[in-house]
Amino acid sequence: MRIETCYFCSSRIFPGHGIQFVRNDCKIFKFCRSKCHAAFKKKKNPRKVKWTKAYRKTVGKELAVDPSFEFEKRRNVPIKYNRELWSKTVEAMKKVETIRQRRQNLHIMQRLRKGKELEQERDIKEVQRDLSLIRSPAAGLKQRKKQEEAEEQEHMQVDEDSNNELEAEAEAN
Repeated sequence: MRIETCYFCSSRIFPGHGIQFVRNDCKIFKFCRSKCHAAFKKKKNPRKVKWTKAYRKTVGKELAVDPSFEFEKRRNVPIKYNRELWSKTVEAMKKVETIRQRRQNLHIMQRLRKGKELEQERDIKEVQRDLSLIRSPAAGLKQRKKQEEAEEQEHMQVDEDSNNELEAEAEAN
């Protein structure tokens, strides 16, 4: 069972699905659905159509350069069947797939992290700009009253201290 890739959007085509177009020069184009086939007939560029993998790679939304992609290339070299080689190949394919998934997830997380940082900076600027809208006038009333009371007590203590000093001076004289 061979899983082909769509010529236009690069998605997988399973056996029994999709459309196949053969040009006069015997070049075969396989499409996953009629949407891709119609876009191809309209001579659309897959790198400029936003829903294709080619666009995502050119814009940097998907991992474009990775050594694990080399394993996916089709090789038309006949090899004599060997059960041990076949089982090792299947195991290697599974390992390569897990490695590729891990790298793609890391790439996605790095992109998301950058976006979160930008969003956080934007939010902080907006809050600083519109702080008067966020903070209500009654927000710090309790704290202000406590501060005023503390200041009054300090003034009273200073007054008492100065009165005590004056009395001490008067008694000394």
